[in-house]
Amino acid sequence: MGKTFLCAMAVYDQETQTQIEKIRARLVEAGFVGEQTEGLPHHITLGIFQPEERGWALEALEEAQRQTRAFPVTFNHLGIFGGGKVLFLAPDTSRDLLGLQEHFGTSRDWTAHTTLFIGQPPQVCAALPLALAGFQSFTGRVDRVLLYQFCPRELLRESGLPGR
Repeated sequence: MGKTFLCAMAVYDQETQTQIEKIRARLVEAGFVGEQTEGLPHHITLGIFQPEERGWALEALEEAQRQTRAFPVTFNHLGIFGGGKVLFLAPDTSRDLLGLQEHFGTSRDWTAHTTLFIGQPPQVCAALPLALAGFQSFTGRVDRVLLYQFCPRELLRESGLPGR
């Protein structure tokens, strides 16, 4: 069991979840299982916190929910980082996305992304053509924010963002 930490996440509406899952399904069907955490909704990590910061993280989540409305995100590209170990889908940066993230800390050195696959660099390079197959830009929607604890995994709070 790993070290305990908290994670704030921007989560997409169901239609966007389905679009992203179609990309992931191509990878899984081809045998690319990976090391990413299973059973979570597709998301953008907004911040990582220590267990003793739980109160602050919950307050940040509540403030973000009060000040942020659901917003669209456009997915135009895939990418690789983490020393070649992470294949991701990335939304274009927007004022809405940066504003949401900044409730949880600075956006400096932060890349908005949704992880599709984590593996060794040769696996990630082999998975990329499958993720690209038929990929076209699409617009999704961020409609809620979650706060999870990991190790053990537990959903601490879910806050829907008011519609636009």
